Amino acid sequence: MISPDPAPDPAPDPTPVGAPTGGPIGVLIADDDPLVRAGLVMMLGGAADLRVVAEAGDGAEVLPLARLHHPDVVLMDIRMPVMDGLAATEALRARDDAPEVIVLTTFDADEHVLRALRAGAAGFLLKDTPPHEIVEAVRRVARGHPVLSPAVTRRLIARVAGSGRDLRRTRAEERLAPLNDRERQIAVAVGQGRPNAEIAALLHLSLPTVKTHVSSVLAKLGLNNRVQIALLVHDAGLLDDVPER
Repeated sequence: MISPDPAPDPAPDPTPVGAPTGGPIGVLIADDDPLVRAGLVMMLGGAADLRVVAEAGDGAEVLPLARLHHPDVVLMDIRMPVMDGLAATEALRARDDAPEVIVLTTFDADEHVLRALRAGAAGFLLKDTPPHEIVEAVRRVARGHPVLSPAVTRRLIARVAGSGRDLRRTRAEERLAPLNDRERQIAVAVGQGRPNAEIAALLHLSLPTVKTHVSSVLAKLGLNNRVQIALLVHDAGLLDDVPER
């Protein structure tokens, strides 16, 4: 189930309807099941501001189709032949003009979804998500908002956090080293799932200042979105004593 952030900023930046360029949001669907693709095409086709620009039957088809059709969002299945959705996500997000990626998963069966989030995917959708929520998730991702609630982020982390934790912690601490004290505070607050307005109130900062700090954290750490910040501060152990929100 896709859950929006529990307390969105009361006055978000104005966002144009449709894709960042002003037209319909272009979507590439990658799934090896023709019936799933057909269902997604029908579902997304009912929204006037969305347009399916291409379909891929395996991960290896995604990159050339993305270069040809320039989608804004890719709906990416994990389990596909030739190249799986995780490898395809990593390859896509490494590009300068990378589209946003939403991973399609059954959750209970796919424990590798965290790898896709670390690679820069903007979130994930369960395959049984209601149609209207899938449509809204595509819109949110196209506008730069991850479709992963803090509670779901924590559950995903908990499923795969067992192995290699000490090594991940050391690497995460090293990656966070370039942040100054204020940026570290911002990163931890993002990891707690707090929206910008709540961070501003908590740290007694203006909303534009918080947004500037978030942008600085992303740039210094070489990350794409807030989900990746949350994962990194978790790996560094900075959320160990933070209660559930």
